[in-house]
Amino acid sequence: MHKVWFVGAGPGDPDLITVKGRDLIARADAILYAGSLVAEAALRWAPADCDVADSKDMTLEQINTWLITRAQRHATVVRLQTGDPSLYGALIEMVQALDAAHIAVEVVPGVSSAFAAAAAAVESLTLPEVTQTVILTRVEGRTPMPDGESLTDLARHRSTLCLFLSITLLHKVKADLLAAGWALETPVIVVHKASWPGEEQIIRGTLADIRARCKAAHINSQAMIITGPTLGARTWETLARSKLYDATFSHRFRKVKKPAATEEPV
Repeated sequence: MHKVWFVGAGPGDPDLITVKGRDLIARADAILYAGSLVAEAALRWAPADCDVADSKDMTLEQINTWLITRAQRHATVVRLQTGDPSLYGALIEMVQALDAAHIAVEVVPGVSSAFAAAAAAVESLTLPEVTQTVILTRVEGRTPMPDGESLTDLARHRSTLCLFLSITLLHKVKADLLAAGWALETPVIVVHKASWPGEEQIIRGTLADIRARCKAAHINSQAMIITGPTLGARTWETLARSKLYDATFSHRFRKVKKPAATEEPV
């Protein structure tokens, strides 16, 4: 059966693609990859006779036409996308065209740059009694935000924020978070090309100075912005410990033995 596979290539390091994604590339008849974002090294497993194209200068209509025509003549077609296909990847716009052409599709998830950035900085996005919520969003630019999803609205939750596609709008990030009641000294991390071998940069700062720090480092694209109450916890003197690993906490894999009752003296 002919099928188009949407494969998440991960954040940049070719070794972070899933085993399933790598195996699909290795047996693909045709691969369309997002060359502006996906390291070409991710194609190292493609067969020598594979029909390979770069979509960085294509319109959506051209991408859809390429996928449909290749799927009509090949059994395995791969659309290789940065990060995870379900995040900011125009997945549904491409799937609708394939559905209309009666071509089967399947999606293989990938590592998001949000998680690669947190890993690079050795940060936890959640901590017990600090925040248990992570918001993946972007700052409003040419693409408008739906009602209730402005950064100021979301920031009022005081949870961790992972901001995609927003590095050129750090001035607006600062203004929106201050409007939501965040402090100027709130820590912010910007990770440029998270996991990309030899190209990754980690910039640490605060709402007050992160924009200046990024300008000094000439970072203006392909960057993840992370801020929230858990940043810097590695150096905190005290942490609320996870109940899951607490010696007094029972769960289905570990039962805590209660001490035997002692009789009161008569």
